[in-house]
Amino acid sequence: MPQPTPLPTARRRRLGVELRRLRERADLSATRAATLVGATQSRVSNIEAGRYGVSAERVRTLARHYDCTDEPLIDALAAMTGERRRGWWEEYRDILSPRMLDLTEVEHHATAIRVAHVINIPGLLQTTDHARALFGHTVPPLKPHEVEHRVSHRIKRQALLHRKQPPPYTAIIHEAALRMRFGDRDTVRAQLGHLNEMSELDHVTIAVVPFDGGPFHTSGQGIDSFHGPVRQLDTVQLDTDHGAELIDSPAQLERYRLILDRMQRATLPPARSRDFIARLARDL
Repeated sequence: MPQPTPLPTARRRRLGVELRRLRERADLSATRAATLVGATQSRVSNIEAGRYGVSAERVRTLARHYDCTDEPLIDALAAMTGERRRGWWEEYRDILSPRMLDLTEVEHHATAIRVAHVINIPGLLQTTDHARALFGHTVPPLKPHEVEHRVSHRIKRQALLHRKQPPPYTAIIHEAALRMRFGDRDTVRAQLGHLNEMSELDHVTIAVVPFDGGPFHTSGQGIDSFHGPVRQLDTVQLDTDHGAELIDSPAQLERYRLILDRMQRATLPPARSRDFIARLARDL
């Protein structure tokens, strides 16, 4: 009998969460679901916790017993099974926090990404020097080798935007983040120039919220929204003092979609955003 996986991937845990939601929506207990598919209650519970893998065929069987008729969702869940190879981020398993690795995995599989940052430049758009300066101001302070581990991980994440078929990426950045000084003047100027270079890519949109852009709803924390193959499989990540917090509840996902929509309405158009960033760089 296979042993439960002690460290399930974020993707496997999310698959389990969605299967549990389907079961609960059908008003079935784990014991009853196990009987319907010829398994034990513990196996169903372990699948829902992400500790056991599950085949695409089993996913479709469970969905059928749960009276789920949403074929795009079922297909998307079935496609989340069967992965044998772990991602490149696993090399950081004993170096960085599990939350950082979960974020990287969710980001890697996203079909589109929209982020909104008020204080910091989004991680996928940071230069190496900016990231190094940023990690040099953490609380508690990081040791030099810990800073370098975080910098290398952040830069490797950015390969996502340079894939052959990269996901559409939209970054809503407040003027406060653009004016925040991390590093010397040359580092800041290079970071602003890098933003404008990235904004020239067809799949990258950078939109600035100026100080005089009017009120908009935000708590100041960074919001990263990762689109799944279907709307139900979206994920939101919030930057918090204790690390990345991943959100996947339907009600909260809808709430953050509305927040991001409102923030985006307060931005300058992309061309004017590029001019705004260029002007800030010239004024340094």
